Amino acid sequence: MAAEHLGDRIARLRRRAALTQEGLAEKAGVSVDVVRRLEQHRKHSARLPTLHSLAHGLGVELTALLGDPPGVPSSGEADPPQLVAVRRAIMPPLFAPPAEPAGVERLSPALVRAELADAWTLYHAAEFGRLMDVLPGVIADARLLSAAGSAEQRASGQAALGKALQLGGHLAVRLGKTDLALSALERAHAAAGQSADPLLPAMVANSVAWAYQRQARLDDARTLAVHAADAVEREHTGTAEGVRVWGGLLMSAATSYARSDDYETANVMMVEAEKAAGRLAHLPPPTDGRLVSVFSRSSVRIERVRLAVQHERPEEALALAKGMRLSRDTPPSWRTWLLLDVARAHTDLGDAAGAVRVLHGLRRTAPAWMRHHTLAVAVVRDLWNGPVRPPGLRRLAEYLSVAD
Repeated sequence: MAAEHLGDRIARLRRRAALTQEGLAEKAGVSVDVVRRLEQHRKHSARLPTLHSLAHGLGVELTALLGDPPGVPSSGEADPPQLVAVRRAIMPPLFAPPAEPAGVERLSPALVRAELADAWTLYHAAEFGRLMDVLPGVIADARLLSAAGSAEQRASGQAALGKALQLGGHLAVRLGKTDLALSALERAHAAAGQSADPLLPAMVANSVAWAYQRQARLDDARTLAVHAADAVEREHTGTAEGVRVWGGLLMSAATSYARSDDYETANVMMVEAEKAAGRLAHLPPPTDGRLVSVFSRSSVRIERVRLAVQHERPEEALALAKGMRLSRDTPPSWRTWLLLDVARAHTDLGDAAGAVRVLHGLRRTAPAWMRHHTLAVAVVRDLWNGPVRPPGLRRLAEYLSVAD
């Protein structure tokens, strides 16, 4: 089934808020013509700053308008058992007696770190269903490790617990559960503060900034990312881990500027981040990069392409993407986003054939992700309603259920 059209979603939320089109335009600070064209299906997508403004005017989170692909199908019913188990792992029952520390003898920091690295790999591969199956056990093991042994062992366990809860926060964001995400990240930050990892609080802060972005709290997200980046830059940019954490925070701050419609400041920060990523080639790599912030020349360039597309600069986006060689550690989820953004840029330039070619590559790479991703559906719908339907478009339109 095709995803709900963006305009229909806006109209439904506007009526629920008891707003006229003019009233929404005034509260959001956008032209009433933008609202009308979206609701009348004369416009199928909008710039991300416009979506943030509309979300603010409607009093909803950005995910209510345009979210990431869900980890499990949403039916409007109660949370599935998998998600209930994740909730319980993140937030154990209140006032219950503490669980007996059975099985602690089988655990070691190395074992739990391996479990964590594998779980983060599932996340970056967008294997959210499988991740929900394993994450409660990973959190339980990390929590057990944090409560036993010497002070040094407990500190190591707190670091593992912080990373496990951070992952829970990321997963919750992907599932559209930002309140659960912030609960997980608050607990992750507390665990990070009791660990011996000086970079972990900053990594968790970056995750919190991302959750704030999803709630359209752009000022909060930007302030937090800049503050954490400054702290890391003062003491930790002499290692690859430090550069990656600092760079990830700089990218986060830049994204908040861009979504506040300050593209120029965002672009200056992204260029600085890309230069900093070049330093990684001259530093010893992290022991396990899967447990450190995603930051490389590839990730910065992918984000720059995304911001250019979202700010209606398709030529700039394609120029940035041209000839890119993605590093081997670029997560699959980032690769799929790049393909979608490049397809969107071709669409915006009227190059339907180029967009279809890229979209077929996206379908081969991530068919399930593409099928229920709102932006992918919107791009194919734009192409289908356009003046030219190149070969291969009908197969995509039928696959996403947008064909006539």
